[in-house]
Amino acid sequence: MKACQGQGITFPRGFQAAGLFAGFKRAKKDFSLVYSEEPCAAAGVFTSNSVKAAPVLLSQQKLPNGFGAANAVAIVSGVANACTGEQGLENEAKKVAWVAGELGLPPERVLTASTGVIGKHLDVGKLLALKGLKAALSDSGLAALDAAQAILTTDSVEKTVAVQGKGFRVAGMAKGSGMIHPNMATMLAVICSDAVIDAAALKAALKQAVDKSFNMISVDGDMSTNDCVFALANGASGVKPSVAEFQEALDFVCLELAKKIVADGEGATKTFAVKVKGAAREAQAVAFAKAVASSNLVKAAIHGGDLNWGRVFSAMGSTGQAFDLGKVALFVGPVKVFNGGGPQEFDKALALEVLSARHLEILVDLGIGRASATAFGCDLSEEYVKINSAYCT
Repeated sequence: MKACQGQGITFPRGFQAAGLFAGFKRAKKDFSLVYSEEPCAAAGVFTSNSVKAAPVLLSQQKLPNGFGAANAVAIVSGVANACTGEQGLENEAKKVAWVAGELGLPPERVLTASTGVIGKHLDVGKLLALKGLKAALSDSGLAALDAAQAILTTDSVEKTVAVQGKGFRVAGMAKGSGMIHPNMATMLAVICSDAVIDAAALKAALKQAVDKSFNMISVDGDMSTNDCVFALANGASGVKPSVAEFQEALDFVCLELAKKIVADGEGATKTFAVKVKGAAREAQAVAFAKAVASSNLVKAAIHGGDLNWGRVFSAMGSTGQAFDLGKVALFVGPVKVFNGGGPQEFDKALALEVLSARHLEILVDLGIGRASATAFGCDLSEEYVKINSAYCT
């Protein structure tokens, strides 16, 4: 499956979007809206952090058991509205009520999200001052770009992906650059489709896609209070794809968005994939792949081009999952550095060339089964520390 270049969140039929400046950030767009006039089957996956922001709590109420119905997703960038108590919940409800009123919807049909600095109250007055919200909506490519840009914080680039299925379309936009860690990252994503699918099936498909994508990436090992992934399907194409067809398209969009988040990691200069194969169970492969991709020591070694491969096994050993080093083979790119219980002689010049590339792959073959998993990460640089030492100043 290939991405449709130049297309964004409005690529599926019947969806409109807008990105506006409300004043939560100094100059850049900071309010994003995605809307379908036709009611949508809706599904959501939320942060597993026990400290959840007001918009997460409110959206979870609207999607009991992770699915329901909605027409719109409203996102503020610059204010997380997390750790803000009852006032935060009241402000978020006012935000939703305002959007619903502007669009002529009941409040329960508007999902909400926010991203930004934790501990700051949402100034609803800045939203109320915006005029002509519905008139700002458009199905144009420019509107899709505006909406994708309006959700960014420390991101350096907008992240969008769209695909054409057999008579139906799926498109998504996401933000994420720091506080990225499995289950889930500091990230927001909205995915739209014009396929015919019911809400329960959409939830099942979204969970499967998220488990393979957003839950398999790590930038810095920190989990956010505000993570949400929403999926909306309005049925405007009139096409009901098979479960496999829809899953393939949704998996593709989620995985490509996840890769773009990693590539745009705060201070990142390199990205890497960790593939674990030959595992006895998928859960074992997932645990090892996540551990290696999340290891700050592995990330630092990749940043410096240091082939310190022992850190891979150290990360794997921290999971509590058993494995037999005597059966393991470890590759960095095409270079085999460990096999059958001991280190291997290898071409150091080739290894350094692999480590200097913008993207590389670490392959661990456990040699005991057929299960596999792949996680994605980026290096840890001095620039990451610089960015996060002055986030609020």
